[in-house]
Amino acid sequence: MELPEINDGLSNSDFQYRLKAISALRAFDPETAVPILIASIKDKEFLVRSFVARGLGQQRTAASFAALLEMTKFDDTPNVRAEAANSLSLFGKVSISHLVSTFCQDDHWLVRRSILAALEELDCPEELIEVCTEGLTGDDLTIKEAAIDTLGTLANSSHHTAVLALLLTLTQSDSSRLRARVAHALQKFDEPQAQEALIELRQDPAHQVVAATLEDLFQQ
Repeated sequence: MELPEINDGLSNSDFQYRLKAISALRAFDPETAVPILIASIKDKEFLVRSFVARGLGQQRTAASFAALLEMTKFDDTPNVRAEAANSLSLFGKVSISHLVSTFCQDDHWLVRRSILAALEELDCPEELIEVCTEGLTGDDLTIKEAAIDTLGTLANSSHHTAVLALLLTLTQSDSSRLRARVAHALQKFDEPQAQEALIELRQDPAHQVVAATLEDLFQQ
């Protein structure tokens, strides 16, 4: 698709044409594509804005980074903010502090799940612990579960002691779903405290918690 056709598509009232035009910008250099993408960050159709966020992540410049920051902060649709956060992560280490700030300021589960997944890929255990801790203080059970799962991935990191201490505080959670997630995460730790906690959780009144403590035994 050539630029005149892209411009025509972007001005079409049918958002499907705008989607095709945004997608076609992948073939162009950042100097051409980024200004056009930025001009569409306020499109009335959230799906178009999601495509814009994705496109800005593929065209990595200072201007596209700034535009993505704006979308993570001000777009009124969680799907778009989540896509923008994911695209921000493609910029690497420079995006970490911004993703942490967004996680703390935006409590929508979709945005937070996207940021958790992105930070896992960026090898930043301290920041990952920070957002997991923040997620555990919220009310969203799915985010709490995701935070516990993410903490489990740090069992072999240099921060495993701090992570284990945090997980151990959750063994007495009122939620059986969370206790089951904790049991699963604790199996990745070799410390005596983890093994003692697992023994206690095997006496849990909730069958799903007991099953979680035995997963590794069944897989051996």
